[in-house]
Amino acid sequence: MQFIKALLSGDFLQRNFSHKNALEVNKEQVGSLPGRLRVGIIGTGKIGVDLLVKVRRSPWMDCVIFSGRNLQSVGMCYAAELGVPVSDQGINAFFEPRYRCDIVFDATSAANHIEHAQVFDKLGILAIDMTPSQIGECCVPALGMKEVLENKNISMISCGGQSSIPVAQVLAKVIPNVQKIAVKSIVSPNSIGPGTLANLDEYYHNTKAGLKKYTGINAFDVELLVDEVNPETRMLTSVTAYSDAVDLDALWQPLMAMLQQIQAYVPGYKMESAPVLIDGGVRIDLSVEGLGDYLPKYAGNLDIINCAAIAVAEHYAQAVLASRQTKRPLVQYHRNLQLEY
Repeated sequence: MQFIKALLSGDFLQRNFSHKNALEVNKEQVGSLPGRLRVGIIGTGKIGVDLLVKVRRSPWMDCVIFSGRNLQSVGMCYAAELGVPVSDQGINAFFEPRYRCDIVFDATSAANHIEHAQVFDKLGILAIDMTPSQIGECCVPALGMKEVLENKNISMISCGGQSSIPVAQVLAKVIPNVQKIAVKSIVSPNSIGPGTLANLDEYYHNTKAGLKKYTGINAFDVELLVDEVNPETRMLTSVTAYSDAVDLDALWQPLMAMLQQIQAYVPGYKMESAPVLIDGGVRIDLSVEGLGDYLPKYAGNLDIINCAAIAVAEHYAQAVLASRQTKRPLVQYHRNLQLEY
């Protein structure tokens, strides 16, 4: 924490960062492709590397720094082989003029992001938080991205949140008097890392916070289970709404519309079967298969949160680029999802 405070000191910022608007500073930097926003990634594990692959495919973004702690790590070597600028200076790299960026994906840990967020805010960088740090504004792309242009720190909630919240919102809107919503996700042991296991309490808290924001319901059960028997199982999520009155016919059309919204940025997202009536409510079973970029396709839990983060970043990038071109305020550039993967 003392290191972060030193970075944020007035003298350091005076020497390394002008008082001009961050977006204008970034606009003047050399080294990025024309018509694209400069992007940084901190955290060089599987999530960070998969994000890197997705950023490089985007027509709106250019990765100018992939930063971590170990230049010999698998992820760092992979990025270097792609010709992406790498650094073992962690958060310190973002103060270097050649690595100035507009957007940063933080794929480290919840504890680290709490400290990193101070730096990104001071530098005027949009932080997209891949950790369950609980300090950013929750965002689920299928449910709108107004938050992205109004906040400088966006929380991607959790993999369970991204897979369940859109469907939970449909259930809460269509079914009267929902008393409780239960979410259970099952993932492969190969697609859940030590960072997630170390932040399980934050995972549950963030998922519930996202569910409450988008459904208005106050009672939730959230579970995250690991399938030790089938190490290549794709992500499976069940969403159950408890209510005395469920009209299955009324659910169908809104559910299909929501699935289409999600599949615009997560093509492997699908409903396993029609909604099932249970004692006291209705259950919807969902699955997520990944794109297979850097992560295996069965790692849908990691892929869905990365795809959601890319959707957020592309929305912001298009809005910023349009704002720079037209000189109109950034907040005027909300749009519907029109993403291709």
